Parts: sequence; C-alpha cells; structure tokens
Amino acid sequence: MELTHFDPEGRARMVDVTAKADTVREAVARGTVSMKPETLNQIAAGGIAKGDVLAVAQVGGIMGAKRTSVLIPMCHPLFLTGAGLKFFLDFAQNRVEIEARVKTTGKTGVEMEALTAVSIAALTIYDMCKAVDREMVIGDIRLMSKAGGKSGTFQREGENPWPK
Repeated sequence: MELTHFDPEGRARMVDVTAKADTVREAVARGTVSMKPETLNQIAAGGIAKGDVLAVAQVGGIMGAKRTSVLIPMCHPLFLTGAGLKFFLDFAQNRVEIEARVKTTGKTGVEMEALTAVSIAALTIYDMCKAVDREMVIGDIRLMSKAGGKSGTFQREGENPWPK
C-alpha cells in the first residue's frame, strides 16, 4: 500500500480527488476518558461547576468534526451531512466512553472527522473537569468502522458492542 500524501519527489501534498465519484460515506470512532470515581459521579449528578459536561462535550465534538480540515494539514474540507456523539458512563471502569458517527456524501471519507470529534469531545471533558481531577487520562481513540468509497467497508474485529 502506497502513501498517497507524497508526490514523486517525496514532498507532502493534498491528494487530488477530482476524478473520484461521490458516494455516501460514514465513519464511527470511539475513545475514553478515565477518571477518579468521584469525578464520574459528579458528571453523572450534574455537579461539575462549569456546567453539563456531556452536553458541552457533544457540541465540542461536533464542532471538531466540522473543523477537521483546519486542524489536520492534508484533510480535505468536507460538507458533513451528519455528525453525532454518544456517551456512556462506565462506573465499573471509572470512565466516560465516547462514540462519534459522521456522515457525508462526497469524494473522500470521514474517518478523520470521526476521530477528531472523539478527540475534541474527550479534551472538552478534561477541560470541564480538570478543576476536580487533573489525573484524567484520554485514550483508546480508534476507528471502529467506515463505509463507502473505493476501499469499501472496514469493521474493527474483536471489539465489545456499544453499551446499552
């Protein structure tokens, strides 16, 4: 598999997708923010002084998805047709699980937008809660699935299903 973000001279370039057909594309990414049990309990009870942590993280994640091409140098600016986040409070492991789903109809995929949405949501949770817990750990940010385009479908193997 060749790296397409380099020209024949080895210099960085934005891939030319002009000739590619528009297709429906979707990507799902996940990540976690691990924290002290007291912090998770405060999030659940709405007791964080800055406000509703998950509501703000949801908006931040969507904004991150929309601004991915500004943050990641070789990403194409995309017209997103959908972006949403879900959160699961995992009291057994003292963490917030984050899932982002991003959609478009276009010439290139939305994997980076989904990953950015999770990353920004996680950073927002950290920012909202850092006054009570500076030991939080952001991690496990990964692509779960993608559909559409020439390369077809990808589904991560061996992953637990999203909690109910």
